[in-house]
Amino acid sequence: MAAVFGTAAFIILVYMTLVFVLALAMKNNGIVDVAWGLGFILTGWLIFARYGQGRPRQWLALALLTVWGGRLALHIFRRNRGREEDFRYAAWRRQWGRYFIIRSFGQIFMLQGVLLLLVIAPLLLIIGQEQPALNLLDGLGVLVWLTGFLFEAIGDRQLAAFIREPSNRGRLMTSGLWRFTRHPNYFGEATLWWGMAILALSAPRGWLGLIGPLVITFLLLFVSGVPLLEKKYRGRPDWEAYKNRTPIFFPWLPKK
Repeated sequence: MAAVFGTAAFIILVYMTLVFVLALAMKNNGIVDVAWGLGFILTGWLIFARYGQGRPRQWLALALLTVWGGRLALHIFRRNRGREEDFRYAAWRRQWGRYFIIRSFGQIFMLQGVLLLLVIAPLLLIIGQEQPALNLLDGLGVLVWLTGFLFEAIGDRQLAAFIREPSNRGRLMTSGLWRFTRHPNYFGEATLWWGMAILALSAPRGWLGLIGPLVITFLLLFVSGVPLLEKKYRGRPDWEAYKNRTPIFFPWLPKK
């Protein structure tokens, strides 16, 4: 397995370096968000081509990964097309000044590469080892993955439709899945990776794959997901009212 993870690390290093060069040329570090999902697909398929044995669980995990990564990349590309650099990256561009290039390479692109390697761990464990037959645990994993995928995809679609409506300009999205959690897309992304980790549990030492969902859940809840967005809206009366009645992450009925 060391060879599998080493090869994946090399693939990700080369890929994220090329994305960094492209971002410099475009003067837009926001393209790393599109590259995130595509990086999983590229790494997964190249590792499969080198180490996979064509077992059913490997094909299943790759299919789920490709569907998720492709949809996410396309969604972010459509959302960001024609827009200025995302507010997070634009703020760092101003703050880092003359050290912007080196800090961008390390703190954005290489850091995301490391995180990508950790999150994709369940898939690497599935692909890099001989696999037992599919079982009920795999069915549970697919069910959990599908729950997360639907939350992420439907939540993104509902928000995109809401933003496209001119009458909603300046308003908060509080309907659909957003009525039951303030971040259905983030909840969905974390959940689908728990589903992928459940698939990996049938592989030898598959429990090591739990690092993937643990990392992505921590990031979304405490680092780059929920905190940054909630900070952006803090203090708005409509946001505070929405915040008081709607669960932050795990979906539940809103308070009256």
